[in-house]
Amino acid sequence: MELKYTRKNVYKEADGKELEKIYEFAEGYKAFLDKSKTERGASAEACRLAEENGFKPFSFNEKLKAGDKRYFLNRGKNIFLIRVGTEDVAKDGIRIMVAHVDSPRLDLKPNPMYEEAGLCYFKTHYYGGIKKYQWTALPLALHGVVMLRGGEKKEICVGEDDNDPIFYITDLLPHLAQEQSQKTLGKAIDGESLNAVIGGLPSVDDEEEKESVKAAVLKLLNKKYGITEIDFQCSELCFVPAGRARDVGFDGALISAYGHDDKVCAYPEMRAVFDCDSPHTVLAVFADKEEVGSDGTTGMQSKVISDVIETIAASFKANPIEVRYNSKCISADVTAGYDPMFGSAFEKRNTTFISCGAAVSKYTGARGKSSTNDASAEYMGFIRDIFEDNGVIWQTGELGAVDIGGGGTVAKFISNLGIDTVDVGVPVLSMHAPYELISKADVYSLYKACVAFCK
Repeated sequence: MELKYTRKNVYKEADGKELEKIYEFAEGYKAFLDKSKTERGASAEACRLAEENGFKPFSFNEKLKAGDKRYFLNRGKNIFLIRVGTEDVAKDGIRIMVAHVDSPRLDLKPNPMYEEAGLCYFKTHYYGGIKKYQWTALPLALHGVVMLRGGEKKEICVGEDDNDPIFYITDLLPHLAQEQSQKTLGKAIDGESLNAVIGGLPSVDDEEEKESVKAAVLKLLNKKYGITEIDFQCSELCFVPAGRARDVGFDGALISAYGHDDKVCAYPEMRAVFDCDSPHTVLAVFADKEEVGSDGTTGMQSKVISDVIETIAASFKANPIEVRYNSKCISADVTAGYDPMFGSAFEKRNTTFISCGAAVSKYTGARGKSSTNDASAEYMGFIRDIFEDNGVIWQTGELGAVDIGGGGTVAKFISNLGIDTVDVGVPVLSMHAPYELISKADVYSLYKACVAFCK
């Protein structure tokens, strides 16, 4: 019996065969990530992969049976993957895994287009917690949908293909930035100045046109998509970093990409549902709106998850209250990995480290544990036994030093339903930056943790 606790490094523990599995799993994750920059993209890709793995559309009116594999796509931005097991759902409950697939970004305002000084711009409203200065002088891609008059939907993705143009938010040149440089990081770039350049070629059709560049851009958009300016008021369009997930370092042990938070947890939970033939009934959720409070029809404060659980319970004539009470949940969300460049923001004994396995956070919240789920000792013991019995390398940690900050996850909304819940995720460096950093070892460890939880 080992009396002292020693944190393990996954790469040091892995043999050649395990290392090969880690790198192979990472390639699948990168491919998923490149198609999943928005919640719509992630849900659509999950839907496609679910069908490839034998899942069929879910109906609230159907009676499920053991062996059924179903997916429910909620408004295109939130997906539920259901795998019905053989255990009594009333006594055994449901093994639930929830990750969110929205990430910080720049949303277009309802009236975004304007022209000034010979350039045409889209005005934006940032979504989620960002450092605004990080979003200037960066190649951007435009993703989303526009609803035309009469209900026709136009899907837009510009900036991801090598032949596409990209979009760009300017910053002040250092020669003229003496005053800007005296400001704090939070005030150096104003939110109203995060406006992306979308055109610079004037229309030649009408020399008297006051906004000739804007007019020319509108003509291009109308020709390609049928869009008029008022259609932007019925759209969901956003700017995200343009670029693919890439390996980092000479050894390729790490991945830099936009949207690790929280698709680095969504992909392992999805793969676990596909790969694990479990006697338990398993439910995996891709949630929306976590970065802004989980409100709305596709967020985890919506009643939809209760509706899904109640439909499963009704299929077996079980009391949904009993099903919820006996269910167990992993809130799969990232946490802040220790960054030696900013060591004073962490308390090293109680933080997570890159490449040291799945990150378990008993609680999140801020300072005095405010606004958090705090997993019980009994549930922490249950999770530990599952992980250790199945060879999962894991670690515990908090999101930074006590008085510095903190954060929240969807765990509290699941536990409010009477379901035991704990956060289990992946350590991330540069969280909420346009490009974040994770370890391939950690995303694979989370996959093993999700499989063990499902089993």
